[in-house]
Amino acid sequence: MPVLDREPSKDSGDGLPKLPLPSLKDTLEMYLRCMKHLLTQEQFDKTQNIVKQFGAPGGVGELLQSKLMERRENKANWVYSYWLNDMYLNNRLALPVNSSPAMVFPNQNFRAPIDSLRFAAHLISGVLEYKTLLDCSRALPVDYARGQLAGTPLCMEQYYRLFTSYRLPGPESDTLVAQESSVMPEPEHIIVACKNQFFVMDVVINFRRLNERDLLTQLQKIVKMAESEEERLPPIGLLTSDGRTEWAESRSVLMRESTNRDSLDMIERCLCLVCLDDSSGPELSDTTRAMLMLHGGGVAKNGGNRWYDKPMQFVIGADGCCGVVCEHSPFEGIVLVQCTEYLLKYMIGSPSKLVRAASVSELPAPRRLRWKCTPEVHKLLTSSADKLQRLVRNLDMNVHKFYDYGKEFIKKQKMSPDAYIQVALQLAFYRCHGRLVSTYESASIRRFQEGRVDNIRSATPEALAFVKAMTDGKLSTSDTEKMEMLQGAINAQTKYTILAITGMAIDNHLLGLREIAHEMKIDKLEIFKDEAYLISNQFILSTSQVPTTVEMFCCYGPVVPNGYGACYNPQSDHIIFSVSSFRESPQTCSAEFVKCLVQGLLDMRDLCSKCNSGSKPNEQGKLLDFISADVDSFVNCKLTDFAS
Repeated sequence: MPVLDREPSKDSGDGLPKLPLPSLKDTLEMYLRCMKHLLTQEQFDKTQNIVKQFGAPGGVGELLQSKLMERRENKANWVYSYWLNDMYLNNRLALPVNSSPAMVFPNQNFRAPIDSLRFAAHLISGVLEYKTLLDCSRALPVDYARGQLAGTPLCMEQYYRLFTSYRLPGPESDTLVAQESSVMPEPEHIIVACKNQFFVMDVVINFRRLNERDLLTQLQKIVKMAESEEERLPPIGLLTSDGRTEWAESRSVLMRESTNRDSLDMIERCLCLVCLDDSSGPELSDTTRAMLMLHGGGVAKNGGNRWYDKPMQFVIGADGCCGVVCEHSPFEGIVLVQCTEYLLKYMIGSPSKLVRAASVSELPAPRRLRWKCTPEVHKLLTSSADKLQRLVRNLDMNVHKFYDYGKEFIKKQKMSPDAYIQVALQLAFYRCHGRLVSTYESASIRRFQEGRVDNIRSATPEALAFVKAMTDGKLSTSDTEKMEMLQGAINAQTKYTILAITGMAIDNHLLGLREIAHEMKIDKLEIFKDEAYLISNQFILSTSQVPTTVEMFCCYGPVVPNGYGACYNPQSDHIIFSVSSFRESPQTCSAEFVKCLVQGLLDMRDLCSKCNSGSKPNEQGKLLDFISADVDSFVNCKLTDFAS
């Protein structure tokens, strides 16, 4: 990818620095600055007093900070387990739409049923190649940051969870299970889902990996077995689409039968899922394909042809609707992108090897997983199916390809494409709703051991000043003033991004203070019960940049009922936006948000063209190509360029 340098290495997290712990004073001051313009004066005055009391010399804040400092000394990453539980494992919402993102591949032109199976066999072959890179003494090239900190290695641990982890549901909290490889592992297998049935397909037989021709043969057998009406079993996969507590309870019911225990064990230990989907209908727009990737179309289509607890589910539709759905707790979007791009490039650059390769002489038939379904299980399936159907009806998705310009135009304005798009998102939200709200943009902290993400708070005071000038003060504010405000908003966004990717943002720190207080049984702290803190964590606008070098795009759902999910993929001459919301919310509408977003991008272009018409491209090549930490980049400029 253009934002990463890669170099072979056996190192994953060793040798990287520990995540720093910001000072209590800095975090509390930044917290107030981030929230002041999002609160009423009365709310802010109350919060200011609470924060002052919390941070007072000798007070509880200093005590908790000292305990966090001790924790930092004793752990590879002081926030990792707190963050993992808070972001994912304690969340009780269903995984589809609410948590699991999807990558949508280019639509495939399958002219005959065999074509989709050839595609699947080729893809599985690529997965096995990639897994070999992961297994061979961790030979996957290490990612390196570019820009001002060029050469900074990034933690690679997330890659090694792609095919070895599983999210086990629990009644109150889930568990991220990591499989430890042994000297003599059992034959590796994948699970193939077809017509809501699950099949074990060994990909290593007699210590030898199956070639593409053998994989195709096995897939053909599976399709034939799945078509047998007499053998067909209930769509057990639907249970995994339910809320996490409900699924944990259903799993306990399944576990009473030894047949079900064996089937669950095979699924939980597989490398990945390959979902062979039936055709979903004639209309396969980008928006439709995004929705089908996120929820399978519900029980009437392919909603039961999934197992959402597994990190990687490759979806191959008979109609050419293909992609990958990922369970998000083991890794971030960049890892999904890197793996997926490897696979698609493998398939393009490595011709399908179906003819000459030697095959295993006698392939054992794939095995259908059996389920013993009591009336109680059937009742649970009906309940899960109803809830998934409601989710399907509720999702309001809009995928828009903005072709008027892309990141090259933005770079010519000497602006960071990511910061520019973030400001455009703030403008769109303000025009839709007349206010700004707490905004989440993921920022990678992979420069540190076991680093995952922190939050870039994009709804800055500077962004508010700019969007007001472009909306309320459209006629009363001059173009020159608007341009100064735009540059101020972009600089503020970039400064905060630098804080976040260098481990100095506020969200992880506040989470750590809250969780260490809970461990110490100090549970009645005003700062964490204050309305401002609740507002600060209601991310009505949840955003992420997921750029690709291969033609595909990422999508996900909102994280709150009245919110938007906004994923974007900036290319040289266009930008792909995937905007989601819920139809049940009277406050949101994805089409209206996209309309405001497009108009805002055009207005920002016109403003830049008017004010920068005489400017020349930066000859020293210090144009900002700044991206969010989801893609692990850094700023191609000096930090002093943004000094106040």
